[in-house]
Amino acid sequence: MAIDDVKISDAIIKTFSQKLHSILETDVAIVGGGPAGLCDSYYLARDGHNVVLFERKLSIGGGMWGGGIMFNQIVVQKEGKQLLDEFGIRSVEVDSGYYAADSVEAVTAIGSAACKAGAVIMNLFSVEDVLIRDERIDGLVVNWSSVEIAGLHVDPISVGSKFVIDATGHAAEIAHIIERKVGAKLLTPTGHVIGERSMWADVAEMLTLENTKEIFPHVYVAGMACNAVFGGPRMGPIFGGMLLSGKKVAELVGKRLEGLTKT
Repeated sequence: MAIDDVKISDAIIKTFSQKLHSILETDVAIVGGGPAGLCDSYYLARDGHNVVLFERKLSIGGGMWGGGIMFNQIVVQKEGKQLLDEFGIRSVEVDSGYYAADSVEAVTAIGSAACKAGAVIMNLFSVEDVLIRDERIDGLVVNWSSVEIAGLHVDPISVGSKFVIDATGHAAEIAHIIERKVGAKLLTPTGHVIGERSMWADVAEMLTLENTKEIFPHVYVAGMACNAVFGGPRMGPIFGGMLLSGKKVAELVGKRLEGLTKT
């Protein structure tokens, strides 16, 4: 068969346009495609919710790709291993309670599971702003990340969403946007983004789960963003807490969505 270059372009434009149109109104918009964001998107989509994940970079996976100092292995604790097993990710027990896995296998396995479950992943998108209606976040304002990088004056588009999850890691970008542009207090002890503390994996892993919760009406945090918002320490190249945080926030938001359906 002869291949027509124009038909290739036509196929890309048609199918991408359909995908973009499908996410203009969604149940959950996740910002950040690291381990927590990918887990969020998988579990929510698996349970039948409409989910879109926006990732600024060309690739998903966040810091998981590089493991520790570019040694592409990650470590999880016993609780985190259960999630590796669920995604079919191979691991080896290196010491009692310490399990190592290939970071590339981990990212690709979770990303593939999320897509197959029905989550729509939109890479190369940045979030510029939020939509606030009736004192709650009702969606996001997005643009191409290349527009942001180039500093071009190109207007964004809006995406409606019943819930938003900030999974942007250390930066906690959505929390900062709410604080800066909305001028609203967050549901933290100070009402502000408290900021991330120095590395302490033991405490950080525990607090990542504890701090996975709502920070503003209809906005939740997951993964490393949790400790950035609530003032917990960072945890370095152990990823169990981030994966478990992704699952927890999916459960929390899923229950809220079920409540909206019943009412």
